[in-house]
Amino acid sequence: MTQETPESPATEQEPGRRDFLGMVTTAGAVTGVAACAIPFLESLTPQDSASAHMPVDVDVSKLAPGQQTTVVWQGKPVFILRRTPEDLAKLQDAALSDRLRDAASADLQQPAYAKNWHRSLTPEYGVYVGICTHLGCVPSYAPAPGAAPAADAKNTPAGGYACPCHGSKFDLAGRVFKGAPAPYNLPVPPYFMPNPTTIRLGENPKGQDFDFSTIVQI
Repeated sequence: MTQETPESPATEQEPGRRDFLGMVTTAGAVTGVAACAIPFLESLTPQDSASAHMPVDVDVSKLAPGQQTTVVWQGKPVFILRRTPEDLAKLQDAALSDRLRDAASADLQQPAYAKNWHRSLTPEYGVYVGICTHLGCVPSYAPAPGAAPAADAKNTPAGGYACPCHGSKFDLAGRVFKGAPAPYNLPVPPYFMPNPTTIRLGENPKGQDFDFSTIVQI
């Protein structure tokens, strides 16, 4: 026979109290989830198309020769490289041109104002969308100033970009090497320099017209 304890009467009344507390707790939890869900759902809302296509100003005043910075424009990585005099000399080497698939930038992968041997507005700064034209990987910047020629120098750029996925290689003007899986040079976005130390991505120089969506491939 079970002996009653002083706690027994209170225990008999406990279910009703537990039901009430459960309702309060559930209501609080639902409110908390809803509060958390609102900012989460807002984060999934696409950005306003107008703001997403606004020009991006990049200060290059502290970018030393041979250094590169990467910024985001329209959700894409953009490489901005300050090239050295030695880099520019290599870009004009006829031996290098013979190893490139599109040395003269014949394919529409850049604005008309960047269809030159350095593929940019000014030789000092190279500006490219950092997406390999093979399968969309992000190439790595591989500077090699003053480095001794590698054993496989025929296939490796002496300074440039190398895709870690399938081995595509590009020179310091974003031009793809022959024999690489990538079929095209790295794209050059629309940009201009409102002053000597600022690069404005997404806006063409005055009097120029270039629609980035018209390029061959990215």
